Amino acid sequence: MGAPHRIACTVPRERTGALGRTATTTTHRRRRGGRWAWLAVLALPSCARGFTGFSQVDVRATAAVATGTRGQRHVGRWSGGSSWLRARGEAARGEARSVSAVRMSTSTGAAAVDNAKRLTDGDLKNLELARGPAENQRRRMVLNQAYQECERITGIFAKTFYLGTKFMSPVARKAVWAIYVWCRRTDDIVDGPRAMVRGKKSMQQDLKDWAVRLDDVFKGKPRDSLDLALVDVRENYPSLPIAPFKDMIDGMVMDVPGIGKNRYQTFEELELYCYRVAGTVGLMVLPILGTAEGVSEEDAKFPALSLGIALQLTNILRDVGEDAVRGRIYLPLEDLEKFGVDPENIMNGILDSNYKELMRYQIARARFYYKQAARGIPMLSPEGRLPVQASLDMYGKILTAIESNNFDNFRKRAYISKTEKLLTLPFSYLKSLNPGKVNTNIDDSEFKLTRFDRLEMEREAFPTGNADDDF
Repeated sequence: MGAPHRIACTVPRERTGALGRTATTTTHRRRRGGRWAWLAVLALPSCARGFTGFSQVDVRATAAVATGTRGQRHVGRWSGGSSWLRARGEAARGEARSVSAVRMSTSTGAAAVDNAKRLTDGDLKNLELARGPAENQRRRMVLNQAYQECERITGIFAKTFYLGTKFMSPVARKAVWAIYVWCRRTDDIVDGPRAMVRGKKSMQQDLKDWAVRLDDVFKGKPRDSLDLALVDVRENYPSLPIAPFKDMIDGMVMDVPGIGKNRYQTFEELELYCYRVAGTVGLMVLPILGTAEGVSEEDAKFPALSLGIALQLTNILRDVGEDAVRGRIYLPLEDLEKFGVDPENIMNGILDSNYKELMRYQIARARFYYKQAARGIPMLSPEGRLPVQASLDMYGKILTAIESNNFDNFRKRAYISKTEKLLTLPFSYLKSLNPGKVNTNIDDSEFKLTRFDRLEMEREAFPTGNADDDF
């Protein structure tokens, strides 16, 4: 578990690739849109009153009803302490914001910086040791301010997502805001403005320090007010696991320029990446969404992470051409060889019969993950079903759009119009009311599935980087 969306100030630059077209990019762009797709769907109630919601921290091309955008880039250097937020550029479907929007967003960001300073200058010292009424009262005051800041950040950077959270219970919405902010801060380590001018060695050290800081949070020892909010979430939801948070940090390592991957030899490698950057979010928010009566969180874990993987695979298939412009091929090389597709053909945007067969195979695999995710709908609490069902129905239509484009994801963008999303809602709503019976069986006869929900994965050592200026 690409937490989602930003203020603007860095203007995205354009690069022209072998496909003869341009692609908007920052330093590098990662394919983590699927991560918060569910969360962005929380905005559904804004389009259909009475619908309650679920939850992407960023979804590039989120399934959010009110937007057809590819998603906004992460903003802010969330370093903790008094200066964690710096305004940064936002790319929504490759379009830069207008000058007036930049000015407005920058001023809003300055206010957020002031709030962060006020909350973190000594306010957190020894809060975990609070014993008496006075200390507890002070802790509650700082905590309330921390949640207000999480709300502010979410409202600035993820308007659609933020609107949807307002339809959750007060405790649940605050918890999701805090998780959202943590994911954004994590992602920004390798994608923020500071990362643009620092080398991979510095980013690696930042990620390593962030992992230690996460351990402190789960021990109830916050280092700033935003950490304190997550500490409180942990106290309110004791079953919240630390593993997916750590797994997401490992996913960040895979994106460090010069260390991360721009090719994946096998699907197992790609599946691991998809799990880390998107499937983890499902595991993070599952305790907050809750499960149906008689269903344990353990039962619902696999469908939850399957949805994240499905969404991420959809993003990858939709954006093959854009990734090629950036020198990246996410499709497994073993699959390219299987269907007789030369990697250079992808880099040059060659659409032939072999490539179309490759796309059919990849789409079938993505749909298989959607099928596994659908098993989780009846496992969720009633109020959490609609957003997940809607994300399945709407985001899955991107795959159909790729097919309608004759598998040309080099020159044509597969998307779902706002009208189509709105027309999908009533059907998703009816499905969520009658989700069927709980079925915990998993049929992996068509495609091999990795049960990341059952794995106690060994933490990978952070790679040894070269000099700071060596990318």
